[in-house]
Amino acid sequence: MSEAKSSMRTPLGRVRGLGSAKSGTEHFWMQRVTAVANVPLTIFVVGLIISTAGSNYAAVKATLGSPIVAIPLILFVISVTWHMRLGMQIIIEDYVPRARKSCFCCSTPSSARRLASAPSSPS
Repeated sequence: MSEAKSSMRTPLGRVRGLGSAKSGTEHFWMQRVTAVANVPLTIFVVGLIISTAGSNYAAVKATLGSPIVAIPLILFVISVTWHMRLGMQIIIEDYVPRARKSCFCCSTPSSARRLASAPSSPS
């Protein structure tokens, strides 16, 4: 007989050790929340680019220096970066073979810190 038919293990016992199911829902919702947040923020940034096109440096600097403009720009950068990180994590986990995952040196915050703190070579 095959092992599946003769096994006395429960369905939970058969899947134990095949991966964590703890953060999948949180990850899914964070992707959706950042995607929804990116829509108005992107519209704002595109509108800002269009409105400042053709302006001189002083006018653009004054516009970007305003807190009403600076805060949405900062939120845009944070939201887009976080959304990108979540998406790239899924791509790497799902489509990159296990042996090649080690070549993604910035896949964890600790390796990113090590890379950032490494001494630069003299030019």
